[in-house]
Amino acid sequence: MNIAIAQTKYKTGDFEFNFNSITEKVNQTDADLVIFPEADLYDIGGRDLLLDSKVQECQIKFYDRLAQKQFDKAILIGDILIRNGEVIVSEDGFFDINGAKVYVADEYSDDVICDLYVLAKNSYFAIDKYTEFVESINTNNNFVYINALGIADYNVFAGGSFAKNRENEITMQAPLCKEFISKVDFSAPTEFKEVPMEQQVIDVTTFALKEYCENTGIKKVVLGLSGGIDSALTAALAVKALGSENVFGIMMPSMYSSDGSVLDSVELANNLGIRTEKHSITPLFENFMEKIAHEKKGDLAEENLQARLRALILMFFSNRGGYLLLSTGNKSESAMGFGTLYGDLAGGYNMICDLTKTNVYKVANYINKDGEIIPQAIIDKAPSAELHPGQKDQDRLPEYAILDDIIEMYFEQNIPAEEIYKKYNKPVVDEVIKKTYRMAYKRKQCCIGTRLTERSFLAGIDLPIVQKFY
Repeated sequence: MNIAIAQTKYKTGDFEFNFNSITEKVNQTDADLVIFPEADLYDIGGRDLLLDSKVQECQIKFYDRLAQKQFDKAILIGDILIRNGEVIVSEDGFFDINGAKVYVADEYSDDVICDLYVLAKNSYFAIDKYTEFVESINTNNNFVYINALGIADYNVFAGGSFAKNRENEITMQAPLCKEFISKVDFSAPTEFKEVPMEQQVIDVTTFALKEYCENTGIKKVVLGLSGGIDSALTAALAVKALGSENVFGIMMPSMYSSDGSVLDSVELANNLGIRTEKHSITPLFENFMEKIAHEKKGDLAEENLQARLRALILMFFSNRGGYLLLSTGNKSESAMGFGTLYGDLAGGYNMICDLTKTNVYKVANYINKDGEIIPQAIIDKAPSAELHPGQKDQDRLPEYAILDDIIEMYFEQNIPAEEIYKKYNKPVVDEVIKKTYRMAYKRKQCCIGTRLTERSFLAGIDLPIVQKFY
């Protein structure tokens, strides 16, 4: 029996798109069996949309429509078999397809005996979990893992389908974030291709933004260009996702901004080929101080005012031009509450919100590996919000390498604080943990973004806002 894997893109609730996506791929191969990812809403992000009776009806009709196509081959969509005009559901997961014993499940078990084991479970992407997952499958059967492409709010289904033979050798590997259809030759082992973490992030974040815009009807994005690494990386990723013609950068220097902040942003914009405008917030700030505040104190209120004036400008252009405003805060800042509500935290989507500052630098350097796109001056400069003279992030935060390691150990790996004390000073560890809990209220008001880790502040980490422990 000739088998083909069809790694397919789905859209939540778009039954017509999903129907056409499947039928087109069925017609692209002469295989006897074509294996598709699960297509029901539960697995691609339907949530309470599932409670809508019209949606439930459309889901049933979806499979019936496919059956009516009378395909000249069998197709598996998750654990649903469509063959000879029939929709077939197995109670025990076993199907007899052209004399082969095919078993379909949503989790792997090594004690099943069959001719073909199909693991059909749409799994969201998490950094560096793909290789670990592939290696975790130790099979004695011919084996296929099929995963969809698409987004479900913050979750990204990035594909990465693969096949192994009875000797547990890789015989097919589909790419991340790309549709793919191929026959599987279980007698032809191939080398497993490991994707660098940085490339994974680039592929997933750009795919997610493109899908978000495509599904919401948005064509263009706007963001503030501060001359810092976070906005620079976001701009570079946005251009890769949507094209330079659809990315608009706004520079908003203040009386505290260095000359390099503007010059570096201009160089970045030239490298990316994006349109920019410059609007100083100094006149707005001075007018506010004179007419409303009546005095300057150089305090936190004035720092936050600067961030909110920038958000005011960005949101104006977002509304006026129909742009999606991209927020540019990273995971490290989010953990520490290092951002201003209704200021630099404003936005409709954030591509790097689940990326620590350490990884922001890694991805930025990776983007530059074949030539400078993000100016080296941006990468080299000390991070600063430039809200008061000489300000540096590290004046208020631990070194990012230490901060990020603590965040990853405690929140992502669930390592107890007592174990982390063995590596870092107790006061530093306690302060990071305490601040992360205390800043939960800010994160609840941040925009949606791309989930990149299993335990993300978008999902997986659910800290209470009201608590007295920390």
